[in-house]
Amino acid sequence: MTTGASDPGAYAVRVRGVRKRYGHVEALRGVDLDIAPGEVHALLGDNGAGKSTLVKVLAGAVTPDEGSIEIGGRRHRFTSPRDAQRAGIETVYQDLALAPTLPPDANLFLGREPARPGLLGRLGFVDRKAMREAAGTHLRSLNSKVQDLGAEVGSMSGGQKQAVAVARAAMWGSALIMMDEPTAALGVAQTESVLDLIRRIRDEKGLPVLLISHNLPDVFSVADRVTVLRLGRRVLTAPIGEVTATGLIEAMTGADTLRGAS
Repeated sequence: MTTGASDPGAYAVRVRGVRKRYGHVEALRGVDLDIAPGEVHALLGDNGAGKSTLVKVLAGAVTPDEGSIEIGGRRHRFTSPRDAQRAGIETVYQDLALAPTLPPDANLFLGREPARPGLLGRLGFVDRKAMREAAGTHLRSLNSKVQDLGAEVGSMSGGQKQAVAVARAAMWGSALIMMDEPTAALGVAQTESVLDLIRRIRDEKGLPVLLISHNLPDVFSVADRVTVLRLGRRVLTAPIGEVTATGLIEAMTGADTLRGAS
């Protein structure tokens, strides 16, 4: 089942015919994926479905054997994560990749620290004041629950750490934000806070979000559309209002195919 706009210009990101083999194992078998501007698009699939490989392809960590990626109508070939970042794609992995001994502002600018103006900047001095001000403004714009901008990230709760990682992605991403299981191991209140961040990225920043999650209530809470992969193939793409939890589980497990053949 595939639904959605047919005009290529309606999409922020288009993946076409992506294949990836690891020896005799074909992790992706000609996958297509369209992500519209300003939508939360959920990506679902059982273990071995190809979700992680597809995310790594879009993040530049894996080079596909075949296929293409278009961003804003322009074709790209990523050979490194830096290529994907330059194209405006940011990824929040499950391990968050935060520096625990640094405060939120330093984490938001990690690897992208602004230099101080003039001679001090040319000598390599970082403009920490500008970092603090920009980080504070950005976190407030997302209604982040991070209150103490001077605290070490390692001392924060799981939800606050996730908020810092999501805010960093939203600060630098201009084409697509990818989030891999962003609410895993979080409590109810922390989960809702992260889901609210996702909504704000979509609604206020206008950025598309690719949400990889096994949590179906989260998917139904924030997603606009959903795609299901099974055994390296796309088997379903639909608006979230046109599917049920049972239907998604059947698509992920292949029960829909078995039932149709019976």
